Amino acid sequence: MFYKPHEGHGLKNNPFNAIVTPRPIGWISTRDKNSIDNIAPYSFFNAVAYVPPQVMFASTGEKSDRDGTKDSVANIKATKEFCVNIVSYEMRHQMNATSKSLPADIDEFDHAKLKKINCNLIECSRVMGSPAALECKLIEIVKLPGAANFAVFGEVIGIHMEDGYLIEGKFDVSKFNPLTRLGYRDYSVVREIFSISRPDD
Repeated sequence: MFYKPHEGHGLKNNPFNAIVTPRPIGWISTRDKNSIDNIAPYSFFNAVAYVPPQVMFASTGEKSDRDGTKDSVANIKATKEFCVNIVSYEMRHQMNATSKSLPADIDEFDHAKLKKINCNLIECSRVMGSPAALECKLIEIVKLPGAANFAVFGEVIGIHMEDGYLIEGKFDVSKFNPLTRLGYRDYSVVREIFSISRPDD
């Protein structure tokens, strides 16, 4: 099968959603100018550079109480900072609860019954018990083609890791089973790991 996205695919569900998988989930927490905390999951998320460490996520929708975007992007535009919380398998239901579209003045931490803790270097909350969290300063917000598509780039200026997942000098993801996004409403979890040496090693 071959199709041009602008002409449609004729299938029941959009196959593009399932082709680029698995995708890590960036559980993005922000705080607005009124000190209301927001948290939402984004599966268009990844690390993009080592030195300095940088991450990105893309927001692809909008809310009626925001000017052409969502709470996360609106808050980051205003405060220039955000936190990426890593999602473990055990937190999958709370992560899903934070995907609900709620009014901007509702604290999603409270809605999802998440315990919060203040970040160290930015004015933002992070998820207590998350395996790791990345405190970020905004680098740039890039408007992408489409009505409400934005890519947000941030520099990681502080990193939290749960000590129990540090094994022999490595952050061992097999100990907390990271949640990943597949296509449609499907998810997966990292439980099997193998290593391959690079040719130049």
